[in-house]
Amino acid sequence: MGVLGHFALSWQALVVLSLRLLFLVPAGVLVRSGESQADNRVLDNITIRQGDTVILRCPQDNVVTHTAWLNRSSILYAGEDKWSVDPRVSLILLNQREYTIKIEKVDVSDEGLYTCAVQTRSSPRTTSVHVIVQVPPKITKVTKDMSVNEGTNVTLMCFANGKPEPTITWRHLSPLAQGPVSEEEYLEIPAITRQRSGMYECNAANEVATDVQKVQVTVNFPPTISDAKDVGVPLGQRGVLQCEAVAVPTADFEWYRDDKRILNGFDGIEVETRGRLSMLTFFNVTEDDYGNYTCVAMNKLGSSNTSIILYEISEPTSSTLLQGPGAVQDGNSGGIAPHPSTCLLIILCVQLLVKL
Repeated sequence: MGVLGHFALSWQALVVLSLRLLFLVPAGVLVRSGESQADNRVLDNITIRQGDTVILRCPQDNVVTHTAWLNRSSILYAGEDKWSVDPRVSLILLNQREYTIKIEKVDVSDEGLYTCAVQTRSSPRTTSVHVIVQVPPKITKVTKDMSVNEGTNVTLMCFANGKPEPTITWRHLSPLAQGPVSEEEYLEIPAITRQRSGMYECNAANEVATDVQKVQVTVNFPPTISDAKDVGVPLGQRGVLQCEAVAVPTADFEWYRDDKRILNGFDGIEVETRGRLSMLTFFNVTEDDYGNYTCVAMNKLGSSNTSIILYEISEPTSSTLLQGPGAVQDGNSGGIAPHPSTCLLIILCVQLLVKL
């Protein structure tokens, strides 16, 4: 091999050697041999969302002899030759005016400085751009649905990753709740009450997107009887005693007459429970049925009871039926006086009977 053969290196090898020498020169070193600081340009940052495609453009001119794209110290492309083994990296355009490559499905590992190194007839120059990869928030850990007793101290937790760092907000999804209840990863609820039970929402948000997770908080409390009224029923008629109780878990009901528990079907009495309402039904009330009954509502946290009286009332007669919509109050006697239209009807009937 002749002397010239020893120097007959491929241009790719020269590019590598030139680039390595070029990037060995630290920033801030004085430029010599007629080079100017304008030969090294820094473009504005490119902000890209994780998973999207980033386009890297490098302007060129007629005096360019060789060019390459680098990511830190790794060569992605040297001219039209691909040096990167990453299938996501590809060449879009290479001509006298522009040298452009793209990276598909960008990930956090792709973030950093990218440099377009250009060799002209007189001197090398670079164009650099910093790629910033933004990552949508992802909630990685959140408190599971829970069931606690009223008065318990409750802590809800929500952690999330993302870039930029996501902001955490807790909300109570209740018609009575107003605004966020916490803007931190932890939500502290001291001595929780039944009014603060329900669904809680953790919201993790940054400039890219929002991630949401929900936590159901069930607050257990003992029964409270909310509705129970005495009932009047005529002899021989159907009568129903009702007892309603609010509780979590839902209350179980028992009915008693004195100290004796009433079971379904006992003496023709039906016991029926629908959710938080229990009913005691008498299909044919007798004299023995009148009296005091006790409704007991209970769950694992406690019990509550109330007394309900079934009492007798007179069954409406034909005369009292006339004292309905057609009757008015007698202001002097305090009794019921016939309506004028009723009186006229009676007079006409009497006259008709006399004629007959």
